[in-house]
Amino acid sequence: MNAERYITSKELLEQAGISRATLNNYISQGLLPRPIVAPGDRQTSDAPRIGHFPASVLETVAQITALKRQGLKMAAIAERLADPAPAAPTTAAVPKRPAAPPATATAKRTAATAANHDYMPIQLDGPLRLTVEDLAHPAYMVNRRFELEWCNARAMTEFFGVDQGSGLIDGRSLFRAFVQVGLSDRFAGWDELARFHLAVAKNFLSQEQLVAVAHGDDRRLATYLMQAFEEVAEAGAEGGVLGTEINLAAPGQPSQWYKLYCSFFREGLFFTYAPLTEDQDSILTLLARRDLVIRDLLKKRRPHLTQLAVLTADLQGSCKICAELPPEEYFELINEVWSSMEPLLRRYYATHGKHVGDGMLYYFLPQPDSNYVMNAVRCGIEMREMMREIDDRWTRKKNWVNRLRLNIGIDEGQEWFGTYQTPTHLEFTALGDTINNASRLSDFASDGTIWVTKNVLGRLSSSERERLTFGVRRQGADGEEILVSSTFARIGNLVELRQMADSKYRDVAALPVTEVLDYRERR
Repeated sequence: MNAERYITSKELLEQAGISRATLNNYISQGLLPRPIVAPGDRQTSDAPRIGHFPASVLETVAQITALKRQGLKMAAIAERLADPAPAAPTTAAVPKRPAAPPATATAKRTAATAANHDYMPIQLDGPLRLTVEDLAHPAYMVNRRFELEWCNARAMTEFFGVDQGSGLIDGRSLFRAFVQVGLSDRFAGWDELARFHLAVAKNFLSQEQLVAVAHGDDRRLATYLMQAFEEVAEAGAEGGVLGTEINLAAPGQPSQWYKLYCSFFREGLFFTYAPLTEDQDSILTLLARRDLVIRDLLKKRRPHLTQLAVLTADLQGSCKICAELPPEEYFELINEVWSSMEPLLRRYYATHGKHVGDGMLYYFLPQPDSNYVMNAVRCGIEMREMMREIDDRWTRKKNWVNRLRLNIGIDEGQEWFGTYQTPTHLEFTALGDTINNASRLSDFASDGTIWVTKNVLGRLSSSERERLTFGVRRQGADGEEILVSSTFARIGNLVELRQMADSKYRDVAALPVTEVLDYRERR
């Protein structure tokens, strides 16, 4: 059998002029054979193991590129190139690489990386071949306050050094855990490990917030964290995933190099460790499926106490409208309302919650770059405007006298927030009075108005409140309705509790509320 020449994945990327994400995509679609992974050359490459391909794949890539320029889609290209791919070589056929240099040389290279703190974004693509459950090495998720939300058994025992049944570190702070379990004495690569986490944390925490969570019995270590926090540069999240190399061997022991990845999600940050001696493709293809990764993680995260805003919205007169419309048109209307609101909800970082019937319930959680309360209020205002457009379309379509209005209620509070798994999907929920208050306010609202509690506006700065028009409508001496701006009123003073229809507001009668009418952009 004729010996075929092989090239490394790095050479393939350079000569073909494609990205690693594109390469992974071609492999996943069967256009290229899977690489044979063999030891790399530490003198010419950062990777301890590297993939090798038959040199003939360069011609295949050129064919794919030419067909794409002709406008063919990937499915059509796969059919056009349906001939059997070259057989994957045996390990013995791969050119032998020189042995890795002594650990001291590797340590010097990684130490230089640590000094520069150059955490490069990683491009991801490819099919899912691994799940969060399958991770055989330490992994954990933290929220944006760097509180532990979830960690696997390997992280509990091998990283944090605690028994799986003993619970996590007091306060759940990751940095407090670093202090209390003494990682500086356990890992030779402690400095790079700490600085990587601190560089990521700098996106979300101030130095004062770090002081609040990093205290512990080890004052020396807490002081080190504070000084390192000042020194490191903020690690941006442009690529969605950052990575660095960590030596997790005990001080004085042979090196054990790991790749540490940090994946950025709206719901939190996911840290995973993978030995450099193993193929990184499986972990990278897992992290590429962000939707499935975060869904798996949210199934496992523990409920946590957090500030949040809750928005509920109900379609006014939905029972009457349902009775008047054929079933297919009623569902068409409801689907149009939901689909029209979806871009607004994404823009303002809303998380969907369970609501009975055709109403809506959304949670707005703290964000690093915006005020979650203002997000809820602005979202409500834009939902009201969007509903007016939907009303115009359906008025022209049906020539009816109904008016489509969303009655919106918003409250803010500190509640336990968590998830639970149904047989078919994942649901978010919060415990406490905040949901009840928002729901009662949406019941109280009428004709598409937006009512919020005094607590909501109390969470805004004075400059933010100045951009809102809000107040309570009163009856003037001549019976004319007057808006008394920038005021609140108790629900009990706005309804007649002695009437049967208003008895449902008795438990929130003392709640001070106001109507939000408009928002003015900053000039």
